[in-house]
Amino acid sequence: MKNITQEEWAKGIAEDENVEILDVRTDEEVEAGMIPNARQIDIHKGQGFIDEVEKIDKSKNVYVYCRSGARSGQACQIMDSLGFESTYNLEGGFMKWEGETTQPED
Repeated sequence: MKNITQEEWAKGIAEDENVEILDVRTDEEVEAGMIPNARQIDIHKGQGFIDEVEKIDKSKNVYVYCRSGARSGQACQIMDSLGFESTYNLEGGFMKWEGETTQPED
């Protein structure tokens, strides 16, 4: 896991073709908006979170965020223990995000 700044995040997701963006917030939090192209898997789902994360290609560079950066850090640690090669935690999370956002699909 690597903690990265918004600038590093924006550059990484723009230039990396082997990327997966993961939002680990709750459904209620996601209603406030999401980073474009993110997949939401709520970390509070416990084993359900692990089951869903296991479906992601472990060779992808996975960019993970939550509301403030704490849960996404935990998610990165879990994913690292599951064998993911590269996980990146957005410092400050969605609260500090200044880039583009989108509304979740129903």
